[in-house]
Amino acid sequence: MQKWTMQYGFWVIALLALGVGVVYIPEVAPVLSGKRWVARADAYTYVADLDFWRRTERERTVVANARFDLTAQLDEVPLLVGDWQGVDVPETNQEVMILLDPEQYVQRLYHDSQGHYIWLSMIGGRSSQPFHAPDICYDADGWQYHLGSHAIALDGGGDLYGLWLQAKKTLPGAEEPTEHIVYYFYLFPDGRRQLGDGIVLFKVTSDRYGTVEETLDLLASFVREFFVSG
Repeated sequence: MQKWTMQYGFWVIALLALGVGVVYIPEVAPVLSGKRWVARADAYTYVADLDFWRRTERERTVVANARFDLTAQLDEVPLLVGDWQGVDVPETNQEVMILLDPEQYVQRLYHDSQGHYIWLSMIGGRSSQPFHAPDICYDADGWQYHLGSHAIALDGGGDLYGLWLQAKKTLPGAEEPTEHIVYYFYLFPDGRRQLGDGIVLFKVTSDRYGTVEETLDLLASFVREFFVSG
């Protein structure tokens, strides 16, 4: 099993240097974030699909407990969800921001009590420019990868489909390859899927924990904290 130990260590040190590393202490994190998860009866409805420019047979209407549309602020999505605690990690690569030119861009690192880490990226825009399929980026950077689709059974009934990607690359100076598991889908405010109404890419990325299937189960458990039924 490949781990992001060195990468996690770097981010923890970096976050400590920024003065926000204390969010990794459970007793302090709620005070810092001020964003506790509260289940809502008046949840929000979105259309989820594997692609943003064409409908697929995997399109589903899903109910969420948080706002995932561009009439809201994506950074208001809770930092504390179930057993997961998150911290915002702003994108510092200005070339990325210039390339994507998103209307909203949120990047977070979540961890649970078992020591699992998951990156959550939420990218919102009203044009096609911000949306680049992860396989394109991994391929351009020399990673080997496999693609597939995966259904997540939601606790309140129904399911949600996303694309998953297993990417592997031996980084300079490393003895073993680094491995990422990515799961993502696109969210639309309604079934019209008008570009001008805004699209949000919901993407989660982690190290491989056990098998690919076990890692996808872990990512699915995280996704279920936000999407309750389909």
